[in-house]
Amino acid sequence: MDFQAVAGRVAEARGRIADAVTRGGHGQAVTLIAVTKTHGPAAVEAAWAAGVTDVGENKVQEATAKQEALALAACARGGLRWHLIGHLQTNKAKALPRFALFHALDRDGLVEAADAVGRKAAAVVGAGAVVTVVPQPVPVLVQVNVSGEDTKGGYPPAEVPALAARLRERPGLSVLGVMTMAPFDADEGTLRHVFAGARAAAAVLRDAGHPSTELSMGMSGDYEIAVEEGATLVRLGTTLFGARPARAA
Repeated sequence: MDFQAVAGRVAEARGRIADAVTRGGHGQAVTLIAVTKTHGPAAVEAAWAAGVTDVGENKVQEATAKQEALALAACARGGLRWHLIGHLQTNKAKALPRFALFHALDRDGLVEAADAVGRKAAAVVGAGAVVTVVPQPVPVLVQVNVSGEDTKGGYPPAEVPALAARLRERPGLSVLGVMTMAPFDADEGTLRHVFAGARAAAAVLRDAGHPSTELSMGMSGDYEIAVEEGATLVRLGTTLFGARPARAA
């Protein structure tokens, strides 16, 4: 696939995001995440060449393959951040340290599994005879199902206060905010309701003592409204790369 148009599309998306920040009045910084799922490593390279340093993948296996294919180049230039944005099976939680941020903490079983991964991870700080082993909690976003759709995962907003308290007892996790998805082809009123609900859920987490500064919401069809409502992370695939290639049967 020819990705020559990506740079122009990134520039246009950044302009639209900046305008939406102004209209919304929240004054937040917004990170553009290039969603490269079903595209090959060349999509990541094109995004990087266009100045995008954050890429998102839905599946661990696909992300791992691209990370390995791009390992030498990514290490040489530095700064490339991988986001896992899709549903994660509990038995694959061990892969979470490969990602800068996991967007879809959507159920209690996964909370337990991800916390266990974070508790085991550690970094050695210092040199010589004085070293300290410090925890390396997994950075996560709580997925909140504001729309109430059965086809979407995540916690209902009403459950977030109790969840926020439970997450305080999970030192293997660093809860950086909330992720949500709006219904496909929703009208503007519905979009604003969903995104405002996610913003409120993030505030609940923050009031409970979590960092909770991030709002991952908005995709190619609704990202400008999401930014107006306070999104700090937008996930753009089709807007940057065009229609996704069909998967092999």
